[in-house]
Amino acid sequence: MTILHALAAAIIVACAVHMVLSRNLVRILLGLALLATGVNLMLFVAGGIGRRAPPLIREGARVLGVSADPTIQALILTAIVIGFALTVILATIVLRGWQATRLLDAHALDTAARPYDADTATPGDTDR
Repeated sequence: MTILHALAAAIIVACAVHMVLSRNLVRILLGLALLATGVNLMLFVAGGIGRRAPPLIREGARVLGVSADPTIQALILTAIVIGFALTVILATIVLRGWQATRLLDAHALDTAARPYDADTATPGDTDR
C-alpha cells in the first residue's frame, strides 16, 4: 500500500510540475497548489502509514508497539499552512495582473510591463 501512495504522490508532483511550466498564470497557480498537495502526501508517506500509539504517553502507561513520529506531523501541518499562504499570495498577484492588463499569458504580461519610449524606438522596432 505504501508503494501505491508513493506512486500517487509522484504522479501528483509530475502533474504539478507540468502545470507550473505552462505560460498561463492560472495553470501556474493551480500547479503550485497541486505541488503543495503532492509534498504533503510525500511527507505523509515518509512518516509511515499504519496504526501507531500516540507520541505522548502518560507516565506509567504501557506502550503497545511503535509510537507515531511527531516530527512528520509537525512538518505536514507547517507545509499545509505554507502551501495555503503561497496559494493566496499568488492568487492575489494573478488577479492584480489580470485586472491591470487583462492578460493571463506570462510572456505577454512580461512584454506588456515594459515601458515604451517613443524617442529611442526605431521604425522597425516591434519589441514593446
